Amino acid sequence: MEYNDSERAREVALRTREFVDDVVIPVENDVLGGGPVSESQVDALRAEARDRGIYAPQMPTEYGGEGMNFREMLPAFEESGRSLLGPTAMNVQAPDEGNMHLLELVGTEDQQERWLAPLVAGDVKSGFSMTEPLQGAGSDPKMIQTTAERDGDEWVINGHKWWTTQGSEADVLIVFARTDQDAHPYEGCSTFLVPAETDGVNVVRDIPHVGGGVTGMGHAEIAYDDVRVPEANLLGDLNAGFRHVQERLGPARLTHCMRYSGMATRALEIAKAYTSERQAFDTPLAEKQAVRHAVADAETKVHAVRTMVRHAADQIAAGEEARVAVSMSKVYAANTVQETIDLAMQYCGGNGIGKDLPLADFYEDVRQFRIIDGADEVHRRVIARDAYSDVTDAHLANVTRYGDPSDT
Repeated sequence: MEYNDSERAREVALRTREFVDDVVIPVENDVLGGGPVSESQVDALRAEARDRGIYAPQMPTEYGGEGMNFREMLPAFEESGRSLLGPTAMNVQAPDEGNMHLLELVGTEDQQERWLAPLVAGDVKSGFSMTEPLQGAGSDPKMIQTTAERDGDEWVINGHKWWTTQGSEADVLIVFARTDQDAHPYEGCSTFLVPAETDGVNVVRDIPHVGGGVTGMGHAEIAYDDVRVPEANLLGDLNAGFRHVQERLGPARLTHCMRYSGMATRALEIAKAYTSERQAFDTPLAEKQAVRHAVADAETKVHAVRTMVRHAADQIAAGEEARVAVSMSKVYAANTVQETIDLAMQYCGGNGIGKDLPLADFYEDVRQFRIIDGADEVHRRVIARDAYSDVTDAHLANVTRYGDPSDT
């Protein structure tokens, strides 16, 4: 199915698939069940991606990318996700991909020269430091406790963050903090660029977690103790942090959806190949009706994910916020991909839970998707709020024809 993708989008996606199949998956096979992949292997993969014209497709050509617009690049993101190493090989992995997008949108020329250019080149790494432990910001980001207070021509940042992806390896951290203590957080927060070597940035630990073995990417707990950064390190407009975060997270949620739908597609490919070969009770598993119907359902749901993501992306490309469409895509994709990988593991039996195949690593990796970039429950809240927003007096009048709801 073409999904109304442009000719260029289809062509780059095809080259991405060939790259992942021919180059990336053999490296993935070497590190399955172990890992992480070495820096030299990543460098070699990225060099090959550049040679094939698929490296950083989402970034402008002046920075070394392919200059594709948001809608065009999504099919290539999906193909990259067929391997856990694919996004890293093409420099479309989180959190760098979202951070590059934010720097491109709101960064100054100096900020882009210092951080965006080397991020695209793969010379540095970044982290997005927003989530906090205990009573701090999480699913409800309004609970943010981290502060940034102006002192002359500097900002002084104090706070405690965790689940900062790639935080212990990052060269620069994008830190979300309250800058106006008297305003509602939606109108009183800002984002800052904080070089990791700045005094007072203390990486407490990498939090042990499910998955991540192949890529080696961790999630750090970080304490910011009187961290001083110059005024020039304010990223975007003062007190516009929530708006900027939404500008980052909306597209990033869709790129997550595409990468993970690529993972689901490959899981199904493996399951279909295995069940076609594996004999049980006199016939291949693929001839059992239960297997065929379950695979048919999975194929249908993955197709729905692709369609929903493209619909939301079209809205964003048209300048809309697309919050409901993005939330629908995110929650449906996260659950569909998890269910699909679980199904593939089940049908591959012992080989599914073994680590000669990538399914077990996929399974560990995908569980986070229902939590990161907004938990299922948060997105359902957004969808439900919109669903109930159009209830009118006329609708209520129709209900009362069948009795007063308060009588129940």
